[in-house]
Amino acid sequence: MSAEKHGLAAASYQPQRPDWTIEQHWQHYSAEEHATWKTLFERQSRLLPGRACDAFMQGLQALAMSAEHIPNFEQLSEELMRHTGWQVVAVPGLVPDEVFFDHLAHRRFPAGQFIRRSDQLDYLQEPDVFHDVFGHVPMLMHPVMADFMQAYGQGGLKAQSLGLLDQLARVYWYTVEFGLVQQSDGLRIYGAGIVSSATESVFALESDSPHRIRFDLDRVLRTQYRIDDFQEIYFVLPDLADLLNLARIDFKPHYERVRGAPSHLPGVIVPGDQVLTQGTGQYHHAQGDRP
Repeated sequence: MSAEKHGLAAASYQPQRPDWTIEQHWQHYSAEEHATWKTLFERQSRLLPGRACDAFMQGLQALAMSAEHIPNFEQLSEELMRHTGWQVVAVPGLVPDEVFFDHLAHRRFPAGQFIRRSDQLDYLQEPDVFHDVFGHVPMLMHPVMADFMQAYGQGGLKAQSLGLLDQLARVYWYTVEFGLVQQSDGLRIYGAGIVSSATESVFALESDSPHRIRFDLDRVLRTQYRIDDFQEIYFVLPDLADLLNLARIDFKPHYERVRGAPSHLPGVIVPGDQVLTQGTGQYHHAQGDRP
């Protein structure tokens, strides 16, 4: 979510505006860039029915995104504003934490304006327009996610002042980016990092390798995550409405409980976990990531 977390040297970029926003310059996208969007869009559109949660699929349909071209941020913002009061603003890539939080706190979603190259379809360290717009924006049509994201921005500014940003970043990672939710018809994806990835859309739900654990805030605050590969653990919300509960609670008692406590590696199960699926860890063992 931030330059520090994802390894981007933010200091090497000198923004022209204090909020780091830039013009999207939609008219400057090349035919090749629109074709890359189309490839990604069509691939995920085939994969996600029956895997992505209802809120995501409904948001995607309501926004009327097309496979034919990269969306225009102004048009997306008009639709978002009518439903949840959000807008999409273009940024050059990852932005500093305080800039990111301030945008969210004011219901502005900062989206990368560039798109990956055609030889980077399956992995890109820095989030691009496909990850940010296809992955995140449909969920902002849902009032619960819309309110949670604003509250997260407000909470991020507080966590930064308390020196607890690492812990709060884990909440964003295991919900907004890599969250799963239990629907009446089965386990579904709502995290943008999953819905924008062809391989992880399948892995997160169907692989025997990862753990799937009931979401618990203190547990998440203490759990490390991976930025370089599939997740070893996914946290499952019983209902999307639980995000609204997270938006309303006082994080301070939770911070106090985890302050100074050791972090958990992402591939472990700890006492007190409500285990929905205990993974084999086979995928990461095969990668040499675990003994």
